[in-house]
Amino acid sequence: MRRKRLLIGFLVVAVLLAISTSAYLYKAGKQETQELSFVDFMKLADEGKIKIVYLNDNSLIQGELVDGTKFFTENPRSENFKQTLLLLGIKVEEGQRGDVFASVFRGLLLVGLLVSFIWLISRIMNKGNAPSYKDPVDKLTTMQCETIDDVGVTFDDVAGNIEAKESVADIVDFLKRPEKFARMGARMPRGIIFYGPPGTGKTLLAKAVAGEAGVPYYAFSGSDFVQVYVGVGAARIRDVFRKAREKGKCVIFFDEIDALGKKRDGFNGGSEERSQTLNALLTEMSGFNANEGIVVIAATNRLDVLDEALLRPGRFDRQVEIGLPDVNERKEILRIHCRNKPLSENVSIEKLAQQTVYFSGAQLESLLNEGAILAAKRGARFIENEDIDRAFYTVIAGAEKKDRSAISKVDREVTAYHEAGHALVTKLVAPENRVTKVTIIPSTRGAGGFSVSLPPDRMYRRKKEMENSIKIALGGRAAEEIIFGKDNITTGASNDIEKVTQIASALVKRFGMGDKTGMLNYDMLHSNRGDHNGEILSECKALVERFYKETTELLIENKYLLDRIAKVLLAKETIDEECLERIMKGEADIHPGSLEQEVEATTAKSAVIA
Repeated sequence: MRRKRLLIGFLVVAVLLAISTSAYLYKAGKQETQELSFVDFMKLADEGKIKIVYLNDNSLIQGELVDGTKFFTENPRSENFKQTLLLLGIKVEEGQRGDVFASVFRGLLLVGLLVSFIWLISRIMNKGNAPSYKDPVDKLTTMQCETIDDVGVTFDDVAGNIEAKESVADIVDFLKRPEKFARMGARMPRGIIFYGPPGTGKTLLAKAVAGEAGVPYYAFSGSDFVQVYVGVGAARIRDVFRKAREKGKCVIFFDEIDALGKKRDGFNGGSEERSQTLNALLTEMSGFNANEGIVVIAATNRLDVLDEALLRPGRFDRQVEIGLPDVNERKEILRIHCRNKPLSENVSIEKLAQQTVYFSGAQLESLLNEGAILAAKRGARFIENEDIDRAFYTVIAGAEKKDRSAISKVDREVTAYHEAGHALVTKLVAPENRVTKVTIIPSTRGAGGFSVSLPPDRMYRRKKEMENSIKIALGGRAAEEIIFGKDNITTGASNDIEKVTQIASALVKRFGMGDKTGMLNYDMLHSNRGDHNGEILSECKALVERFYKETTELLIENKYLLDRIAKVLLAKETIDEECLERIMKGEADIHPGSLEQEVEATTAKSAVIA
């Protein structure tokens, strides 16, 4: 914007200067010229006092006297006028009299101003559309890249992912000692793709490869190379690899490679910008020499959408999965993130690792960071269990709402029975799951309450477990219908229905577990234009209806437990696994008869409960 204002200002000054110069020259020329009547002109001509006359077709003619005085007079436009002047000994020239230099200067100035105006307007309109890519690796603002000569990250900083680290360990060995592999005629893999869920450490592992090998690390995002103008992305790719070759051995990391490497459908041809960028990447990777020492690492969450040409040997030779950590890996990750945090002796890393099933490495880091923030807000010296506990539910469900005065008694009861339904069904159909928390306190993410059910760590998901997950999700809606009637069910089960739809769809379409659809992957059939939507819909609907009926019957049989859990929730607002176990066992320290008064008291002071 500043450059644009400067250019416009320069243009205005240039135009004013040109106008002033032209006016000055014109005025100066007028001041040196004397006006003569035609009679006086002819008299002076007869007297031999006129030196030269410039004839033209204008109404006025100009000339010069013998004494150097310039004049102008009327043009008679007669046929013998030139002859008369010549007979009188006057020099006659065809054309306009004037200062030739001034006339030429004015003409060139006007032409130059016109050309400059067009050029400046073109630059202003196209500013930013066609940037220079002379050195995109070094110009971080243009390429949005991260260039690090000394990464400072090693495999010791990457917890878990043992198999992934073993898959790239030989790459590090290649970069450090290439002669060892050259003796065997081995070629260094040119590319590696890390794939897996978000937050599992793909970028960190790429940095660790460069750090272990001691080579420069170039980081880019796939979106940096996808531009509106055809050829820009391809030029950036070529410049990146040119700079990498100047460095010699290095690691080039492309995050979100699917932004530029998606499958080509054949309709766009080779003229599309994305296709040209992908072709440039394929060409550069195929053009490596065996001893160049350049390793390309890419990361993606969607391996299935990448073009097959990227995944063939010679391009990205290896595909390494970076999955969610298991319980032992979570322990290691938590220990790394606890290095600079003062944890209380009461905080158990082992217990926390067991509670954080399906947490990624990024979520574990966020969990401990939130706990540290909460402890700092309290002014505590150490991070206690209560800080970790609040941080855990902040990460998965959002922070608790402080002001709950607007929540009516009926809404609290609906929420209590809804969450009690989830918790009870979990204990009845999947006793191996841990229900670590059930609450009716609304969160800042819009949840009226939630129930946390943690399944055990397993390599595979069984059909029975998937069916139980559907029943657990349906438990909240079933409890609402049993207690309040079918006409009074609420929208609180919207997220549960999404989960049910996702699980039932995967069970039928992907895993071949449907009773009528058979062992077919319908995602593949759909990509081959197979039309089976009606059959899949019918199968999924039948499954969900059957499981909902079974869940409703199960809750009716155990309605006394449903009532007990809901009443305790209304009184305490939050219960943990130990409390839930006591309710299920009917132990004496839970007194349902005294809960009614406690419920009323809790409802009355709910507005001030923090």
